[in-house]
Amino acid sequence: MKNELKVFEDSNIRSVYDEEKETYYFSVVDIVAILIEKDYQTARKYWNKLAQRLRDEGSEQTVTNCHQLKLKANDGKMRKTDVADIKTIFRIIQSVPSKKAEPIKQWLAKVGQERVQEMADPSTAIDRARETYKKLGRSEKWIQQRMMGQETRNKLTDYWKDHEISEGEEYAILTNIIHQEWSGLSVKEHKDLKGLKSQNLRDHMSEAELIFTALAELSTRQIAESENATGMEENKKSAKKGGKIAKEAREKLELQTGQKVVTDNNFLPAKKQKQIKDKGQE
Repeated sequence: MKNELKVFEDSNIRSVYDEEKETYYFSVVDIVAILIEKDYQTARKYWNKLAQRLRDEGSEQTVTNCHQLKLKANDGKMRKTDVADIKTIFRIIQSVPSKKAEPIKQWLAKVGQERVQEMADPSTAIDRARETYKKLGRSEKWIQQRMMGQETRNKLTDYWKDHEISEGEEYAILTNIIHQEWSGLSVKEHKDLKGLKSQNLRDHMSEAELIFTALAELSTRQIAESENATGMEENKKSAKKGGKIAKEAREKLELQTGQKVVTDNNFLPAKKQKQIKDKGQE
């Protein structure tokens, strides 16, 4: 199974694609959060009550069809989360009064169609990602750096996979070590600084933040390769060394420019940025 992150309007929806069954599973709470236009915790409580109501009404099959898979939480750790296939998600959407119901149903149908296209021609996934970023207002320069950074990331995780690192929590631990080392913040602290919740941190990084993240991950992989790092303990050491190289480069740049590389800047819509600002003043 492959964990993926899908974007609906300005919200992220965690998903898993089961290649054997050729089926997408989506986080139920992420979908509910969009429908009720509330935060994750409120949506989780709403889903718990909705699930009980469906059972009471004799629609227990809809709830039974939901099962748990490990998805990445806001803190970067892999946690069990209720997921459902597109058919079941459609039934859940019908049970939630929302103006977002029809748009998200159309979006889900499109996701399924796009997956078929990507399997026939993998390059369409890259093209689609570029188009999505363009629609979100990212510059060509930023998009290029984001795509290059993702390629660097993929090469690192490929190395980990081949050297006794388990996908999921162990990837998250090593990623956090690299990030903490180069930026001085954990992944969660960096997200908090930018006022992010379920959003992907890298999608809200500046060009400079993307460059230093890529430098840290590139350095980590090359160091790990040179030392043939295998298993968690050896790769933790490589992660710290790789992150330190990017840290030293960041500090030199900041000394020359007088400007911080890591900032609270993000690409959130103005409405969300105002909500974050207002909350911080309470």
